[in-house]
Parts: sequence; structure tokens; C-alpha cells
Amino acid sequence: MTWLVVDAMNVVGSRPDGWWHDRRGALLGLVDHVRAAAADLAADRITVVCDGRGDDEPADPDGVEVLWAGGGPDAADDRIVELLGASDERATVVTADRRLRDRVRDLGAAVEGPGGFRRRLDRAADQG
Repeated sequence: MTWLVVDAMNVVGSRPDGWWHDRRGALLGLVDHVRAAAADLAADRITVVCDGRGDDEPADPDGVEVLWAGGGPDAADDRIVELLGASDERATVVTADRRLRDRVRDLGAAVEGPGGFRRRLDRAADQG
């Protein structure tokens, strides 16, 4: 089984498209984008980890679950490491955060940068 774990704020922050005017809206927009592209992302399971507070959503039929990490510095990073540490699934984490990359690699996960991931999302949207 392949598991894609997305560090949402890191991906959102990778494009200077005005996300800072509506941070929560940008996070939810990314979730919608991931859900629309889920079938094309070559993953059996997708988890999007968002900074801030919200209701965790169980995986939908499209295979995307949304988890909110709460507040505080590195909350999403810590939640991602906690998830990976509690699982034996083969995972790829989408992030550019150097410290998080090191932490998840130590747990055996692969890493994909947000730029490449965004391009995959855009290609899936163009094909859909």
C-alpha cells in the first residue's frame, strides 16, 4: 500500500498566489484540489495534514482524509511524524521543510517537494 501524506501549509506556501489573505481558504482549496486529483496521484491512501484547528475528516470514498494539527510551532510536522511512527505503510511525504524531511526519512518515508506535487495536481486538473 502506498500512502501520500501532504504537509498542507508547506504546499500552500510554495506559491505566492495571495494565500496569506485567507489562509484557511487556501488550505481548504488545496484539499479540494487534492480530492479532485486523487485518482491520478498513484496512492492508495492520501492524508492532508493542515495547520490550525478544524474537524478531522475520515477518508472519503475518494481516499482523502483531512487532519488538523492544532496550533503551535511545528504542529503539523509533529502530527505527520506521529502518524508515520504509528504505521508500517510505505509513505511519501510532500514537504519542502528540511527538518521534517529529515525526520520522516529517518522513519523510512520518501519525500516529494511541493513544486513537483503542485505540477502533478495541475496536470491532473488539466486532464480532468
